[in-house]
Amino acid sequence: MATPVVAVVDAKTPGNVGTIARAMKNFGFADLLLVDPPELDPDGEAYGYAGQAREDVLPAAREIDFETLVSSYHTVGFTSVTNEDDSKHVRFPYATPAELATELAGVETETALVFGRERIGLTNDELASVDQICAIPASEEYPSLNLGQAATVALYELRDLAMDDSQLPERARTRATEREIEGFYDHFETLLDDIEYPAEKHDKTMRLVRRLLGRAHPTGREIATLRGVLRKARRRFE
Repeated sequence: MATPVVAVVDAKTPGNVGTIARAMKNFGFADLLLVDPPELDPDGEAYGYAGQAREDVLPAAREIDFETLVSSYHTVGFTSVTNEDDSKHVRFPYATPAELATELAGVETETALVFGRERIGLTNDELASVDQICAIPASEEYPSLNLGQAATVALYELRDLAMDDSQLPERARTRATEREIEGFYDHFETLLDDIEYPAEKHDKTMRLVRRLLGRAHPTGREIATLRGVLRKARRRFE
């Protein structure tokens, strides 16, 4: 599918537009549509908050009216206030951003992610016009998010719709060699002998330690550090 566009409706604060543009740049989104936007002064807070998005996302933003938006795109309206059931269907059913990412992954359509005003968000009439509703799970005590925050969280969850693995930094982590890890187990077992650990608990304890490190996938440096601790501990019993 095409990367979704991001639409911001009637933002009152230029800084929030800049914040959203920055989040778009962070997570691979490029097309920003603005419905009734504030003035975006190149020397003002929108560009100040936009980071590197001031170079492309923000200056390329296009104005659009709400009716054209809903008639031109498959629209997803974001809201913090939802209904519990279908007795009031304007804000129900709704998906979380993570669920929405899965739903949209296999859909071939032009999608617009629609965010509303700072204080009241999208109106019921606007939500009634969109195709889907999305809400960010938050505390019942205080579910409302700032406009910029809400967009940032949502775009992070939806980043796979805009980026592929080649655009993400590699997460290199080298697991210690089996020889290094087995050396740690031998070292630990020797410590058990040094402290006269109960023989009947020996095998179970070693099995638990092995399972623990097996899940942790330690690096060589981590194993070396742990063995250094064991060496210091053993000296206490010499």
